[in-house]
Amino acid sequence: MVQDAERIRDPIASVADRLGRDLCFFAANHRRNASPGRRARRLAAASHADAVFVLSANFTLWCTDTQRQFHIASSRKDGRMNVSVFDLFKIGIGPSSSHTVGPMIAACRFASHVEDANLLAFVRRVRVELYGSLGATGKGHGTDKAVLLGLEGHLPDRIDPDLIAPRLAEIRSRKSLALLGKHPVRFDEKDDLGFYRKLMTGSGVVHPNGMRFQAFDEQGQLLVEKEYYSVGGGFVVNRDGDRVNGARAGADVPYPFRTGDDLMRACRDSGLSIAALTFRNECALRPPEEVRAGLVAIWRAMAACVERGCKASGELPGPMRVKRRAAELHARLRERSEESLRDPLSMLDWVNLYAMAVNEENAAGGRVVTAPTNGAAGVIPAVLHYYVKFVPGSNEQGIVDFLLTAAAIGIIYKETASISGAEVGCQGEVGVACSMAAAALAAVMGGTPGQVENAAEIGMEHNLGMTCDPVGGLVQIPCIERNAMGAIKALNASRIALKGDGQHYVSLDSVIKTMRETGADMKTKYKETSRGGLAVNVIEC
Repeated sequence: MVQDAERIRDPIASVADRLGRDLCFFAANHRRNASPGRRARRLAAASHADAVFVLSANFTLWCTDTQRQFHIASSRKDGRMNVSVFDLFKIGIGPSSSHTVGPMIAACRFASHVEDANLLAFVRRVRVELYGSLGATGKGHGTDKAVLLGLEGHLPDRIDPDLIAPRLAEIRSRKSLALLGKHPVRFDEKDDLGFYRKLMTGSGVVHPNGMRFQAFDEQGQLLVEKEYYSVGGGFVVNRDGDRVNGARAGADVPYPFRTGDDLMRACRDSGLSIAALTFRNECALRPPEEVRAGLVAIWRAMAACVERGCKASGELPGPMRVKRRAAELHARLRERSEESLRDPLSMLDWVNLYAMAVNEENAAGGRVVTAPTNGAAGVIPAVLHYYVKFVPGSNEQGIVDFLLTAAAIGIIYKETASISGAEVGCQGEVGVACSMAAAALAAVMGGTPGQVENAAEIGMEHNLGMTCDPVGGLVQIPCIERNAMGAIKALNASRIALKGDGQHYVSLDSVIKTMRETGADMKTKYKETSRGGLAVNVIEC
């Protein structure tokens, strides 16, 4: 009993705040399956806010006010995988993977392209235009800050969060920045950074998160222009839809899968668990010891984020002056350990704490792990902490298996649907994270592949239709509490699935298709534009 009391009194183990290795795995580019003919269909309606989206996961989505149609590429038969575990779990900074991490990567990519073209010395001015959801909520999501830092050569996984504020202050006071940290150019945000609610058009991709970068010489002549799209989870594509960042995608793997059915079939044929199968696929990209070390480092980064969130107090950035609650909740939970032992639901308080600690850190612009996005970054760490702190026999192998299983489910969503709130609402962020976490917990609790798939399906089924309507364009309300709710749902989804035999009426692929179609039918004002829902019904104070 004493040991149990100690375990519950303070489950936040001290974690060294170091990652141990660089986890920035960049991937080779790959082309999506959408043909030029299909892409051309966007032209007629591209100016409409609900018109056309070409998603990053090998399918084309056309949506107008009167018609929604999907084209889904057939199951992968070529032995290749386009998404890695380390694409879904990336160390970066808050508050948003699509609005902060992606734009920073795109800006750095643009600056690097200028240098590669031997034009860096001729640049005197840079202009950046942000479109769609980036234009609507970019200021609240820190997109402007991310762009400035990216142009200076910073990347989300490497930048020191403590150095961001002073560097931004210097850039803004001088009205200039250093491209790649070495070539000074003029940059006055009033003139050189534009926010536009309309969609960016004129390329082979139409997506809510468009960015256009331009570099000019001393005479004002355009030297270079590049367009990028931040398609969710920190993934970035160029105007042709080719990936510009990520792990070594497109490599041959022993067990390729793209859908839930593919994954279940591969598990049956090989006799492997989802975690073991995913591990072998990753080992086709990098050595086994690197895969394992990378996953352990991801866990350490998650744990360090929870620890920081449980210590930090005060207010979150922004005009709403939202109070951080995790530190106070942590202190209260530590004080009532004996009382907690008599409450069978006390561990839910800890799960809530873990999720809120992460998302408060994210909202403050701290270091987090996309899982699979920043806005949903608290769900998977919270459920993984539950496994580590409350499940007898938990160990490092279980942590690795948890992350591998979660990633396998996330890959299916990324390949056949979306993990972008700007495309499908929050069902594609917290909903997907809940599905991933539910599956992962079921796996480490001894579930069969069928039970794991069932847990993933339940986790999404009861998040269908969830909107993305951040108040004030900030990743705070309802985002922080929503992650806590997503983590609790994941626990319950896992338990329901484990009480069954793995046979279930609704398949994972069916619920993903439903989520995708629901997102297409959802009005744009409910998809990360802060023009509907709570965003217009809650007064910013």
